[in-house]
Amino acid sequence: MDGIPTVVDVVEDPSGKDFARVVTEAEAITSNLSDTEPFVGMEFESEESVKVFYDAYASRLGFIMRVDAFRRSMRDGAVVWRRLVCNKEGFRKFKPKRSENRKPRAVTREGCKAMVVVKKEKTGKWVVTKFVKDHNHPLIVTPASARRNVLLSHTRDEKDAKIRELTAELQQERKRCAAYQEQLAMILRDMEEHSNHLARNIDNIIQSVRDIESKNNAFSNS
Repeated sequence: MDGIPTVVDVVEDPSGKDFARVVTEAEAITSNLSDTEPFVGMEFESEESVKVFYDAYASRLGFIMRVDAFRRSMRDGAVVWRRLVCNKEGFRKFKPKRSENRKPRAVTREGCKAMVVVKKEKTGKWVVTKFVKDHNHPLIVTPASARRNVLLSHTRDEKDAKIRELTAELQQERKRCAAYQEQLAMILRDMEEHSNHLARNIDNIIQSVRDIESKNNAFSNS
């Protein structure tokens, strides 16, 4: 089913032999299996299920996930690579102060390296290719009942970053659409020129046949 990560849990059957069992996202969230941390090779059914899983993992450990960089397929433009990071990843770019009266903004970026990177395979599954667990800042574990409030209280930096990301994606889509339109127009022009060329050739052939017939008729009558 789409949106369900494939988590392999090794259990022991009554005969004493280990066997692999696929754990669904619903099971992982509603049971102790939700303590599973990402690992290289972990498989998911979709990009969205990766985000759901890592967001739940971040909430348990005490940090906030941020959707970061992505890459698109050169063939169809679909996202095939995604990086999810801690919200304290990177450093805020310095900007000249506009007013001395403005209250300085809180420091929310501390260069944290924690992340998970996933790649879409040819099979359609998303596979974890890199996982960095350690953070360079204290983690604040929030009770489950308060996690929703934490997610809703993201700092302005995260909201601005999300807006910038969506705006960049929209601009990329517009550029891609414009490129497709230009390519389509070129193809149509080439087809029209080719059609006109064929029409001229056909007219020339018809005229040549008529000329030959006229010469033959004149030769027969002479």
